[in-house]
Amino acid sequence: MKILNYVLITLFLLFNFPDIAYGKPAGGFVVYDGNRYMLSDEYVTEVERNIGKVTMYSDDESHDYYGDFSNFYPEGTNYYSIKGISTDEAIAVEDNGKYRKATWDGKSFGPRYHPFTIPFLLMVGLAVFMWAVCPKKKKKQ
Repeated sequence: MKILNYVLITLFLLFNFPDIAYGKPAGGFVVYDGNRYMLSDEYVTEVERNIGKVTMYSDDESHDYYGDFSNFYPEGTNYYSIKGISTDEAIAVEDNGKYRKATWDGKSFGPRYHPFTIPFLLMVGLAVFMWAVCPKKKKKQ
């Protein structure tokens, strides 16, 4: 049982205190499908379809964010594909009834999912595995 405790403590420390620094760009941006798009001053008129929305907003520079994030638009702001332009190049962001162009600027600099989701699932899985595999001590009568 001591081994299980050491393994769980080690996993907790490894996954909950990573030494990761993500670069933060200056200016407004949105993250869609793991890609970062910088907001431009250009607006487009022809959009094709809704492709997603802002799921998390924060303008706090020290904030760890994940998912389809923005430091400019509130949660619920819609993203659209632009007619004739691949989403690898640019997307449109709904802005007061207009569609503001956001150009691709590279891969996202933050995790795609909440940072505790995968480590938590790994720890639960390991705990269940250890419980199932480790021999149980019989009580003395």
